[in-house]
Amino acid sequence: MTSAYASAHERSLKDPDGYWGDAARLIDWIKPAEKVLDDSNAPLYRWFTGGVLNTCYNAVDRHVAGGRADQAAIIYDSPITGAKRTITYAGLLDQVSRFAGVLVGQGVEKGDRVIIYMPMIPEALVAMLACARIGAVHSVVFGGFAPHELATRIDDATPKALVCASCGLEPGRIVRYKPNIDAAIDAATHKISSVVVFQREQETASLTAGRDVDWAAEMAVAEPQACVPVAATDPLYILYTSGTTGQPKGVVRDNGGHAVALRQTMTTLYDVQPGDVFWAASDVGWVVGHSYICYAPLLTGCTTVVFEGKPVGTPDAGTFWRVIEEHKVRVLFTAPTAFRAIRREDPNGELVRKYDRSSLKYLFLAGERSDPETLKWAEDQLKVPVIDHWWQTETGWAICGNPMGLEQFPVKHGSPTKAMPGWDVQVLDEGRHPVEPGQIGALVCKLPLPPGTLPTLWNAEDRFRKSYLTEFPGYYQTGDAGFVDDDGYVYVMTRTDDVINVAGHRLSTGAMEEVLAKHPDVAECAVIGVADDLKGQVPLGFVCLKVGVDRDSDQIVKELVKLVRDEIGPVAAFKQAVVVKRLPKTRSGKILRGTMQKIADHQDYKMPATIDDPDILPEIEEALEEIGLAGKRPEVV
Repeated sequence: MTSAYASAHERSLKDPDGYWGDAARLIDWIKPAEKVLDDSNAPLYRWFTGGVLNTCYNAVDRHVAGGRADQAAIIYDSPITGAKRTITYAGLLDQVSRFAGVLVGQGVEKGDRVIIYMPMIPEALVAMLACARIGAVHSVVFGGFAPHELATRIDDATPKALVCASCGLEPGRIVRYKPNIDAAIDAATHKISSVVVFQREQETASLTAGRDVDWAAEMAVAEPQACVPVAATDPLYILYTSGTTGQPKGVVRDNGGHAVALRQTMTTLYDVQPGDVFWAASDVGWVVGHSYICYAPLLTGCTTVVFEGKPVGTPDAGTFWRVIEEHKVRVLFTAPTAFRAIRREDPNGELVRKYDRSSLKYLFLAGERSDPETLKWAEDQLKVPVIDHWWQTETGWAICGNPMGLEQFPVKHGSPTKAMPGWDVQVLDEGRHPVEPGQIGALVCKLPLPPGTLPTLWNAEDRFRKSYLTEFPGYYQTGDAGFVDDDGYVYVMTRTDDVINVAGHRLSTGAMEEVLAKHPDVAECAVIGVADDLKGQVPLGFVCLKVGVDRDSDQIVKELVKLVRDEIGPVAAFKQAVVVKRLPKTRSGKILRGTMQKIADHQDYKMPATIDDPDILPEIEEALEEIGLAGKRPEVV
């Protein structure tokens, strides 16, 4: 007898029109699609061409009309401020329709871009949904990003308006947003005509006359807006992800495929139903926040939790369990980093046992590779299935997972289980040939990708093709390496490029190198990601000083750390650099970052055949020993 998973997965690959056509019935359409899978411009596939809908209507209006007006849509919980607030679906409809009116009043029209620079407060979701309501394209930028990074995104997206809060909050400090925004707007070539500022009581920002308007004042007089019909293939949002060159890539998400895929995953993967409380403990600046704080739970008619806090320190390592008990959370979705921090503070689970967690049915982890020890600790403490799953900013939802709504598979620690319906995951060698089960190679996904994934990059189709479709023709290049075992379980082992994963946030080492190279004393530099028990990886800089520089190295390192923080932001977690005489390179001049990383992580490594001067590697090891990173000499094979 064919299993539920096997049947669904096979049908999704052999009959994508039928499979995703059925899934589309979970969404309300103004006009049904003329074609489910449009392959007329392969390999640039599109989904639901000819279809017309509105994402905001599906996430808000239809639930009010369908009897969920008084159900909680958003639960806001801020242990930093002590504030808690519940917004019903009826209340959310009122706020979103009026803020859509604010945007229209600022000249925003269908197709215009709006940048959203907000902390974890409900107004961030209101702004996103308001954009979707009027057919504007939002681009959420994480509030911790520095002016330079924000300016880069302004110039690429060319937004009509920017929506921001006066500040974000961290334990014990206020992060003033407005100075960053003003500096970014000044630095950008593209000029923004309107800035809408949500004033928080912890920090009141000054407004620039003629450009800035107050959120509350505008909401008081705004005319509510109805939903604007948009094509299924029209963009819903742009989300920037790091590129190896340091120039961010604007991942585009469409309206139709996005709504269908996310609504379907809530049933098949997360096993939640309308009315359930779903909590993704992430940030709206990242893809998880887009997919599973805002859109997927609301498309499903769930209650979503907007949490402004940390897994530890707000006030302690029990805050997650307190939220679960208080709000009756059914599913928690977070990054392994959060659980490593909780485990370090509460190794014996005393705080876990303090709270009633009976509502919790599943814990899902994603954003980075889940180490087996963290998974085992979570299983032992929570006594619920702990599900690792693998996806990317580009994909928007899980490539692989344990489909709890279809069929629960035995957990294999270190694996995100199997390819989800719609995904054909394969492992290829450098010659583009399939490898045997258990052999490591490049993890790729056979085209077409399922709905909800990126159809292109913003104004960069050539870069889209080059980044994802060229190296393995007919496949999407994930940039990850791994293997598939005899049971079809996928194992994701490492990145194949120089993008590092810091606490689930993909960050470009190239962007950090560009910043380090600006220092007047630096002649050459490299940044690698080194293993970290808490964050998964943290960046480490290597710098070669210019001839004649005799300043104190420690002072230079402090300046470099500050420089990265100022230009990229604290999200980079750049806290350490080491001064070296020279960098190991190939004879063609390529820096051997992979070998340097193995030395820093105490791994065995092979002497690269193309290395220009093998004597440099012991110098790197000695420099790392001085900062406590290369405590034992690796075996050089």
